[in-house]
Amino acid sequence: MRWFGRGRRTADDDGSSRGAQKATVAHLADFVRTRVGVEAYIEPVTHVTQTTVVLIATTGEWTRRRVPDAAAARSIARDLAIPVYDVQLTGYPQRMRDWNARQRPRSR
Repeated sequence: MRWFGRGRRTADDDGSSRGAQKATVAHLADFVRTRVGVEAYIEPVTHVTQTTVVLIATTGEWTRRRVPDAAAARSIARDLAIPVYDVQLTGYPQRMRDWNARQRPRSR
């Protein structure tokens, strides 16, 4: 655990926003590479969180990461060659809700 920026850093974390961006893109690229039929869903900024992108595979498994803005999310999706949607217009796919429902009993 790092407190106030102190502690050991990994090769992917240079302590800057560039390091965080590289780590985010690497995580998303790995998710796309290791799953089938991944789509991106852009979530808008709220009072609590900044803009985020959710990647959802055909199984419903998903991952979420913060991005600077919707344009950055679209750029990432374009670079990863995956479809991108605005969650305010399309909503979340049923497969994501089904996957979440299947995961709940495991944590109890």
